[in-house]
Amino acid sequence: MMQGPQPATAPGVPFGSPQHVPGPYQGAGNYGFQAQPMGFPGGPAFPPVQNQPVMQGGTIWMPIPPSIPNCPPGLEYLTQIDQILIHQQIELLEILTGFETQNKYELKNALGQRVYFAAEDTDCLTRNCCGPSRPFTIRIIDNMGREVITLQRPLRCSSCCCPCCLQEVEVQAPPGTRVGYVVQNWHACLPKFTIQDEKGTDILKITGPCVVCSCCEDVNFEVKSLDETCTVGRISKHWTGFVKEAFTDADNFGITFPMDLDVKMKAVMIGACFLIDFMFFEHGADKNQRSGVW
Repeated sequence: MMQGPQPATAPGVPFGSPQHVPGPYQGAGNYGFQAQPMGFPGGPAFPPVQNQPVMQGGTIWMPIPPSIPNCPPGLEYLTQIDQILIHQQIELLEILTGFETQNKYELKNALGQRVYFAAEDTDCLTRNCCGPSRPFTIRIIDNMGREVITLQRPLRCSSCCCPCCLQEVEVQAPPGTRVGYVVQNWHACLPKFTIQDEKGTDILKITGPCVVCSCCEDVNFEVKSLDETCTVGRISKHWTGFVKEAFTDADNFGITFPMDLDVKMKAVMIGACFLIDFMFFEHGADKNQRSGVW
């Protein structure tokens, strides 16, 4: 039985005997991972919730939750968690050559179980000419190989001196169905964003520190109510050590939100985390947009 410590912030999740993935899932595309099997020989169409299949390399899946009425398919995972950890994968080619490659991320719950896999979908010219300011599409895939969330960032101004065309990310879940937006707000000193629903109605605010510098400590972006009097969550850039911070652009983030927050807004908060990463912590070979430049 594989059972780790149960943090206070994590919901109770039943455990069972781990099972090994029999082989690669063909529907996962070219994203470089194997998907959780849909069923087992002689068993039900879906494995019981308590099963935890183990991927090659020892990655543990989050158990597949039951379907929930009126919940976008694939977002059922978000109903059971109040914290997500995002780990960007280190790309060896990028370290050795400075050639900007497509970013890939693992999204895990507080127990270290993988919930989603995210992959950037951009062309080579865009990545290496536009750098961190590039427009992107990020496809977030669940453990069965389904694309459940799509993030789309258009090409916008990356300077606070030009308030007419600020950053924005559209969040779709499932792909093609808008569930919300992350919109940058102009401010002379602070990084500020608004989380909106699919109709463009303001739901939450995000406020970052005056100096966005990841040096030996975490950088916190507070998620607040519309009047900014109550903190309801947080997006944190985790300090990963001098060597990794200096020589790679592989970042680790943590997102916390209320357990009962609408799953659509949880998905939009994930989109906000990726936008914050690209704006403040993503840097190319020339490192010309390191911490604090936005």
